[in-house]
Amino acid sequence: MARYTGPKTKIARKFKEPIYGPDKYFEKKNYAPGMHGNSKRRKKLSEYGTQLQEKQKAKYTYGILEKQFKNTFHKATRKKGITGELLLQLIESRLDNIVYRLGIAPSRSAGRQLVSHRHITVNGSVVNVPSYEVKVGDVIAVREKSKSMEVIQNSLAGKRNSYPWLEWDGNLLSGKMTVLPAREDIPENIKEQLIVELYSK
Repeated sequence: MARYTGPKTKIARKFKEPIYGPDKYFEKKNYAPGMHGNSKRRKKLSEYGTQLQEKQKAKYTYGILEKQFKNTFHKATRKKGITGELLLQLIESRLDNIVYRLGIAPSRSAGRQLVSHRHITVNGSVVNVPSYEVKVGDVIAVREKSKSMEVIQNSLAGKRNSYPWLEWDGNLLSGKMTVLPAREDIPENIKEQLIVELYSK
């Protein structure tokens, strides 16, 4: 399966929440797509179906393919701690996500593109792998010759959110991950325990 590039509102409606951010079209039709989407007689999901849907929601939210997601989960199981929280920490530590969280890119897909096109550095070296795992203390910055790019300037101008595990220097256009994010500091509405239960079957 290739990375999803279709209508984002359709996916948001599938999960009944705006997983890609504010969406005026989702607000108009905040029910599942299809001819039976607004029906009150829709079949109730099984336990497996609920767990699978939660995994799919996490994959679409962060833009991760199945194999990558499964590998990340297995990496989380090898660490000490609560597997679900460790899974989210690993996903949040992806370079494309950090670029988005710092406000350098307006979306995770835009962050992935900036990384792939070599506009981002980690500790002074260009990194073009979106799934690169950022470690605590790493400095993520916009490459010098890319600082005037319109997409980056517009994204930073509209930056609203700040996160307690990240520091940002607006003058240098660089940021740092100071600590691993705590579960309560991750705003995404993902029930990670359901994902753990699914993979544990």
